[in-house]
Amino acid sequence: MPSKSRLGQNFLRDQQAIRRIVAALGDCSDRTVVEIGPGMGAITRELAERAGRVLGLELDHELAARLSSELSRGAAEQGTNPATSNVEIETVDVLSFDFVAASALAGQKLLVAGNLPYYITSPILSKLAESAEALDRAVLMVQSEVADRVTAQPGSRAFGLLSVTVQLHGPVEQLFTLLPSAFTPPPEVHSTVFRWRFAPRFKALEVDREPFLNFLRQVFALKRKTLANNLRAAGLDSAIALQALSNAGIDSKARAESVSIESLAALWKVLKAEGATPANEVAPTIV
Repeated sequence: MPSKSRLGQNFLRDQQAIRRIVAALGDCSDRTVVEIGPGMGAITRELAERAGRVLGLELDHELAARLSSELSRGAAEQGTNPATSNVEIETVDVLSFDFVAASALAGQKLLVAGNLPYYITSPILSKLAESAEALDRAVLMVQSEVADRVTAQPGSRAFGLLSVTVQLHGPVEQLFTLLPSAFTPPPEVHSTVFRWRFAPRFKALEVDREPFLNFLRQVFALKRKTLANNLRAAGLDSAIALQALSNAGIDSKARAESVSIESLAALWKVLKAEGATPANEVAPTIV
């Protein structure tokens, strides 16, 4: 079946990579794994061999129907009742999927796997972050540039809002990188698989999730500007911004990309204590 470029479909065909992705989830023999975008079912079939239950979320109606049919036919050929198969393909947009409800239904936190479409990678990562309390760990394939940003550390040019937002919801690590030839059709970029262990840090940092995330969107709004300038752009008085930076132990000329998550939390708490947190709401995006 030809891919549909509008859906960002590049199907993984490297069998070794498929096995490594599933293995990176760890023992999932009694777990529910949600697969984002199963497509032709390459990863799905490997998951079916190892997981207790697999729920595939496929936006493409044609692909979902075809994969469901193939899995049912395969179960029948093996003498298994398709109705008792451990794989279910649901035609749904992952951005509207209720991970919390699925976790409650499963009676456990969910595992997640997927080869994420490049054009909506950031919205999907944001969706997973919002659902972090219902998730255990995820093994995801993304464009290598995105993986570099997700795992970047302060002081790196790649460190930004995406890095902070993801890492606030748990530690991440890159696992391996694949050449375009591992896919059909080959994309124009390299792809990297990373693992995300969900462990939200808001309580430990003593920050309120939504106000703090809004604050981060403000201080990273103008990437090449200093923290002080971004705070001023968000409506904060210059003298208050500079004093808050000093109280938080942050250089007045520092950019957000050079400041640790802990120091950003300290700055937010200083501003909150003084009743001076920027009030302007910023659209919730982590691009």
